[in-house]
Formats: sequence, structure tokens, C-alpha cells
Amino acid sequence: MTPTSSQPQGALLVGSVNYDDAEKTMSTASAMLGDLLRRIPDGEVGRRFHWIMFQPDVLGQADGIERVGDEPRLLRGIDIRPLRLAEGVDAAGIQLPPLGYADAAIESYAIFRRLRDAGDIAAGVRFQVSLPTPVAVVSSYFSGDDRAAIDPVYTAAMRRELDRILSAIPHDDLSIQWDVASELGIIERASGYGRTMEAWWPGDPFTGLVERLVALIDAVPAGVEAGVHLCYGDAGEKHFVEPSDAATLVRFANAVIAASARDLTWLHLPVPIDRDDEAYFAPLADLAPTSELYLGLVHREDGAEGARRRIAAASAVVDRFGVATECGIGRAPAGTTEGILQTHAEVASAW
Repeated sequence: MTPTSSQPQGALLVGSVNYDDAEKTMSTASAMLGDLLRRIPDGEVGRRFHWIMFQPDVLGQADGIERVGDEPRLLRGIDIRPLRLAEGVDAAGIQLPPLGYADAAIESYAIFRRLRDAGDIAAGVRFQVSLPTPVAVVSSYFSGDDRAAIDPVYTAAMRRELDRILSAIPHDDLSIQWDVASELGIIERASGYGRTMEAWWPGDPFTGLVERLVALIDAVPAGVEAGVHLCYGDAGEKHFVEPSDAATLVRFANAVIAASARDLTWLHLPVPIDRDDEAYFAPLADLAPTSELYLGLVHREDGAEGARRRIAAASAVVDRFGVATECGIGRAPAGTTEGILQTHAEVASAW
């Protein structure tokens, strides 16, 4: 397959979609993008609408973990106050409750199967589950020495979520995507949540980030698709830092691909809305090959016209890629979802 400069092949829905329920998300995505998609997510509906912001409400239920601040900070009913270990608590003894990702995946997969059995989703399309890396939750909601202490505890809890998903969903129906955002902030030493984003382990932060992500990728067994979504954040539809080009993305992706014991099924890289110049894409010439590469060059603000400008610039460097948005569209303004999906359909060809 060799897409032309104006017509990439295939599309990826990164994760969240601004609908109220999984059935609406999956049926609409299939109807509008059917033969562009190899996998469909459930839209991260409900309390997952704002990525990891529901995790403090979950973790705050555990004995030994406290909320910081006396008054709740509510976002659509979710208390997003940060967390800390209680005085004198050994983090290793904390029993975290289920994180919510496996329960949501199992519930949504039943809807996926029903839609597929009815012919509303094509045979061969997989169910996509997007999971945050532990680095994201630990770096966002814990501070100081608490990060190193809770890191292995939360990582083990996320692995339990993954194992439940793997046990409940047939492997040939399943795709797992690891959402990687805070890692880029740490590499870039960006300002996030009012402070510099930093590592909490000894040694080179970059090496530690690669090792952590590789361990997650390699935990996805053969027969299950494994993808990585690299992200510079989208709080308020803005990045925590604007990349000067794709060089850091390529460096990190190459290191992860080289160290992983299994192949990545797909890799997703963001493209800022104002970058339709070849200079941004030039580092992609050195990107290690993956089965599927998706560039997040679809933006709601300038639709198909803007996407085509960025496609033309990218095509001068890389000749095989599909399209996506930079991040999930769960926080996009109400009423814009169909237009965003339509842009994918206008600028990409079917598999």
C-alpha cells in the first residue's frame, strides 16, 4: 500500500469521544468511518471523560491515602484534589481498589459484540482499550517522596486491570493502547499542574521512562494488538509545551521500539495545528518502522483544509501513514464530534 501525498490510508480514534455512552460512540464511529478503522474504542464515556481525573476519587478510597485540601474540587462531579500518603503509612501495605478500567472495558465489550453481531460493526474490527501509564497518575496526583513510594503499588494495580481485561476479552478481538503524555512532559521538563514535570527515580529520566513503557507494552501478549499514543497534553485543548518539531517524539519512540520484546501494532504521534511545514515532520525520516503509523493532524478548528496542508507537509518525509486527532476528542465542544469524524473520512482512504 502506497498512499498518495493527498490521501493517507486508515484512521485511528485515539480514545475519548464526546458522546454520552459507548453504544453511541461505537455505532457512530462505525457508520461514519467503518472501512477506515481497524479498531474502535468505547469513547471513554462516563467518569473517564477527562482521562485520569477520576483516579483521585478511586485512590482516595484506600486506607493510607488522603486527599490534599479540606474542600472538594469538583469537575463534573469528580473530586480532582491531589493525593498524599497518610503520616507513617508504608505504601507497600496499601490495598488499592479496582481502578475502574477493567470494569469499563468488560461492560463496553459486551456492547461492542452486540453491535458486531447485529452487523453494525464489521467483522474483523477489534475493540480498543486505552489505558494511562502509571507515570501519568503518579506524577499528576502525588508529590515528593510519595511518588517513589506509591509508584510500584499503582503500577501493580494497573497490571491487575490489564490482566482482568486480557482474561475477559478474547485476544483476537482486543487492542490495547498505552496513553503516553506525562512522559513527554518529563522529557521536555515542561510545566504541568503549576510545577515542573520531573522524574522521581535515580539515573537518567529518559532511560527510566523507556523502561517503564517497555514493561507495559511487553505485558500485552502476542495475539493482542499493542499501540502507543504519544501526547503533549490537551488541557483546554492546549499542549503543556509546544514541540519545536517531532524530534523528541521520534527519539522516544525509537528507544521504546528498540527495547520492546514485542512489535508495536501502531504508533500515534501528535501534530500541532500551526505546523504545516516540512521542518516539523523532518525527524520522521529517522523513525523506526511500525506496522501502522498515525499522525494526529486532524483539528476541529480548520477541518479537512487544514488536515490536507499538514498531510502534504508530512508526505514530503514519510510516505505511509494514517490520520487521527492529536488527542481524544472527549472534551471537544458539544456538537463538534460529527464534524471531526467527517474530517477523518474526507482526508483518508480505506484499508
